[in-house]
Amino acid sequence: MSFKLICGGLVSKLSQLSLTHVNNFHTTAIAAGKINRMKDRKSMLKTVLKKSDGVQSSSTADIDSIATSQTFQRFPDVNLPDRMYGDTPFKELPIAHIRVSKNNTIISVTSKDGKVRCINSAGKEGYKNCRKGTNIAGQATAISLSKMALKLGIHTVRVTIKGLGPSRASAVKGLQMGGLNIISLTDDTPISEKPPRPRKARRV
Repeated sequence: MSFKLICGGLVSKLSQLSLTHVNNFHTTAIAAGKINRMKDRKSMLKTVLKKSDGVQSSSTADIDSIATSQTFQRFPDVNLPDRMYGDTPFKELPIAHIRVSKNNTIISVTSKDGKVRCINSAGKEGYKNCRKGTNIAGQATAISLSKMALKLGIHTVRVTIKGLGPSRASAVKGLQMGGLNIISLTDDTPISEKPPRPRKARRV
């Protein structure tokens, strides 16, 4: 009997409450949740690189002014092998080989004779699967490799790039950010005059 009285009292009290209070409470809670989500999204977007940036501080690099300057030399001349850079002629400088593909980036520093001094890749940096082929992975690989080269006493290098991939420019930028002085940049990507026959078109 007492249970019925208690239930009856609760029902009468609930019937006295106006639905407007409940509706107002519900809508303000939803609005507060939306505002919090918008703030979280804005803070996240501030930390994400823009699509046009590609690499860190690449948007501030003025390539055209460098290419049109008086000191810039687009093609080598006859005197380049014997030209001195510090105490070392150009032909004896170490070479940084950048091997780029759509799946990975492998960078190695060799002596003038081709002996490998240090090597690094995006996989060794901890990137897995499809992240190995990104420009951020290529930049991180180049920065850590340049620090390894500086510990070995290598400060000035020639750079050769081979292959096509998203981290071509970011790997070179990473070598500069790591502290290496880049003297020359050579593209060794092979171009076949008569490439193999492509696969047949996929039927849909």
